[in-house]
Amino acid sequence: MFRENDLILITGTSGMVGSAVQRYFKQRGFKRLLTPKRHEMDLMNPQQVMDYVEQHRPDYVFMIGAKVGGIAANSADPVGFLSENVRMELNLFEACLKHRPKKILFFGSSCVYPRDCPQPMKEEYLLTGPLEPTNEGYALAKIMGLKLAQYYHQQHQLLTICPMPCNIYGTNDHFDFHRSHVLSALVRRFVDAKDSNVADVTLWGTGSALREFIHVDEVADAIFFLMEKYDSSDIINVGTGREVSIRNLALLIAKQVGYKGELKFDTSKPDGMPRKCLDITRLSRLGWNSHISLEKGVTKTISEYRELKCQGVLSPS
Repeated sequence: MFRENDLILITGTSGMVGSAVQRYFKQRGFKRLLTPKRHEMDLMNPQQVMDYVEQHRPDYVFMIGAKVGGIAANSADPVGFLSENVRMELNLFEACLKHRPKKILFFGSSCVYPRDCPQPMKEEYLLTGPLEPTNEGYALAKIMGLKLAQYYHQQHQLLTICPMPCNIYGTNDHFDFHRSHVLSALVRRFVDAKDSNVADVTLWGTGSALREFIHVDEVADAIFFLMEKYDSSDIINVGTGREVSIRNLALLIAKQVGYKGELKFDTSKPDGMPRKCLDITRLSRLGWNSHISLEKGVTKTISEYRELKCQGVLSPS
């Protein structure tokens, strides 16, 4: 479906997923990529968004830019995570409605599923129960986005596909503790603990929560695959089908780092959802499957963090 001369707009290329999608297209010879910085197109500014899309008229739009963060960031600013993300979604959908690209991708999140969702989580379980309180604002914004995608398709024949990924980690993730996701935060904790000869590391929660992790390079591959093979506004899960407890993930990272101190858990802190594993039957039937193991992805992430630390580009912990 894609051709090398197609004009492709990718928002959020300063972030982990957007930058991975940009790399993916570049590696395949695509040269007409629109990757606007905030001063060129502020997604919060409806007129800027409309003007940018009108000026460039992209063939394909990847709606990846968003306000993102971990449990701490979400808990501290639910207003921002809900209102800012919804505004960005509305602004870009309205611009796309006026200038009608061939196809749009709205990037979702597995946090849209209910907190006590049956496992593994199937696409039809959406809106069948209360959300996880620690990231409810962000989840509601993502639900708004995917519903807008479906309504624009139903009412205006504007086709948007909506992949719902599991927990993402990897190249260009944040490593500062306020914004980082769990795997990257753990990598930093254990690398720093080893480098400083810290006797023990204390993590939030009980360690029993189960999570499914996918490397961002695989997310980019799945996104490209779906944009070529999938033509429905119905949500579709993107994951590996493999889950691990936070305790076992921490032990894996500690082992790969070479940290031999004690692992402790602060049970006064929240675990988040007790279990989050996606049913990836729909995606597998289309022909896409994961190929980067968690062990290999963790090794790469540790290496990338060590390099950033050596360069001195990280904020203090």
